[in-house]
Amino acid sequence: MPNEIISSRKKWGWAMYDWANSAFATTVMAGFFPVFFKDYWNTGIDPVTSTFRLGVANSLASLLIVLLAPVLGAIADCMSRRKVLLFSFAFLGVLMTGSLYLVNQGDWLLAAFLYVCAVIGFSGSNVFYDSLLPFVSKKEDIDHTSALGFSLGYLGGGLLLSVNVMMALYPEHFGLADGTTAIRVSFLVVAVWWLIFSMPLMLLIDEPDGEKSAWSLQVLKRGFIRIWETLHEVRQLRNVWLFLIAYWLYIDGVDTIVRMAVDYGLSLGFDQNSLISALLITQFTGFPAALAFGWLGGRYGPKAGIFTGLFIYVLVTVWSSVMNSVAEFYYLAFFIGLAQGGIQALSRSLYARMIPAGRSAEFFGFYNMLGKFAAIIGPVMIGWVGVISGSPRRGILSLLILFVVGGVVLTKVKVPECGKYQ
Repeated sequence: MPNEIISSRKKWGWAMYDWANSAFATTVMAGFFPVFFKDYWNTGIDPVTSTFRLGVANSLASLLIVLLAPVLGAIADCMSRRKVLLFSFAFLGVLMTGSLYLVNQGDWLLAAFLYVCAVIGFSGSNVFYDSLLPFVSKKEDIDHTSALGFSLGYLGGGLLLSVNVMMALYPEHFGLADGTTAIRVSFLVVAVWWLIFSMPLMLLIDEPDGEKSAWSLQVLKRGFIRIWETLHEVRQLRNVWLFLIAYWLYIDGVDTIVRMAVDYGLSLGFDQNSLISALLITQFTGFPAALAFGWLGGRYGPKAGIFTGLFIYVLVTVWSSVMNSVAEFYYLAFFIGLAQGGIQALSRSLYARMIPAGRSAEFFGFYNMLGKFAAIIGPVMIGWVGVISGSPRRGILSLLILFVVGGVVLTKVKVPECGKYQ
C-alpha cells in the first residue's frame, strides 16, 4: 500500500477520536448535564446550593487533571504506552457517562461523582491523543492534521447534540416517554458514540516506537523525576516557555468567553432555547472554520492564523459589551465558531513543532495542564471590574487584556523552520 494512503489513513484515524469524544464535550459538559444536574438531580434544592455543588464538581475534576496530566505524560513516554493509556482513560469516560442513565432523581452526589470521573476520562485521554499528533503527521502538514481533528470534533459534536436536542423536544417521535427520559437516554447515546468512533484510532494507529517498559514503581519514580527535568528544561527552552505563557493568557480569554457566554446571555434575558441554538451555531461554524484555519496555518504559518483568531476575539469582546438582542447573540456565536477551533488547532500544531522528539506525551501533559488552569484569571477579572465599575458590560471588556497581552508575547515566539512561510 502506498505510503501516502497509509499516512492519510493514520491522519483520519487519529482525527476521528475528536469526532468521538466531542460528543461528551457538547451534549454532556456544555449541554445537558448542567441543566439536568440543577433541575433533576438537585430537585427541590435552591439554585445557589445546586450551582455551588456543580462548581465544586467541575473544580475537583480540573484539579485532579492538573495534578495528573504531567505525571501521566511522563509515564507514557517512559513506557511508550500512549495508545493504551488513551483508551484506558477513554473507557473510563465512556463507562461513567453511560452510568449517568442509572442515577435516580435527587441523587446529586452520585451524579457528581460519575461526572467527575467522566471528565477525568475525557481530559486524561486528550493528553495522549494530543501527544500522538507528531507521530501521525509530517511537520509540513501538522497544521492541517491538527485542524482536521478539531473540525471533525465540531461536526460530530454538533450533529449528535442536534439529535439529542430533538430527542428532548420531541421524545414521542423517538419512542420515549418524556423529555426527562430522553435526556437520560442521551447519556447512553453519547457513551456508545464515544466508544464506537474511538475504534478507528485503535485500529489504524500504531504505538510509536520506543522503549516499552513494564509497569512498576520504578517507572512511576522515573515519571516523577522526568517531571522535574521537564520543568527545568521548559525554562531553558525560551521559545517553548514564551509560547506557553502566551497560550495560557489568550486561551484563558477564549475559555472564559465559552464558559461565561450562557450566564451572560441569561443575565440579558435570553431564553434557554436561544442559548442552545447559539451553541449549535458555534459547533457547525467551527467545522469548516477549523479546516480553513488549518489551510491558513499551512500557507502563512500558525502564528498568522492564531493572530487572526485573536483579532476576531477582540471584536467579539467589544461587540458583546454593547449587544442587546438575541440576533446579536447569534452573530457572536457565529464569529466565536470562526475563531475558536482555529486558535485551538493551530496552538496545538505550533506547540507540536517545538517540543523535543520522543517526549510528546510529557510535554503535552504540561500543555493540557495549562489548558485546565485556563479560565481562572478571566472570570475574576470580569467580576472584579464589574463590581468596581458597576457594569457587567465593562467587566466583559477586561478580557481584552488577556487577548492583547497574550498576542504581544506570541510575537516573541519563533516558529521552527517548516513549510512555505519560512
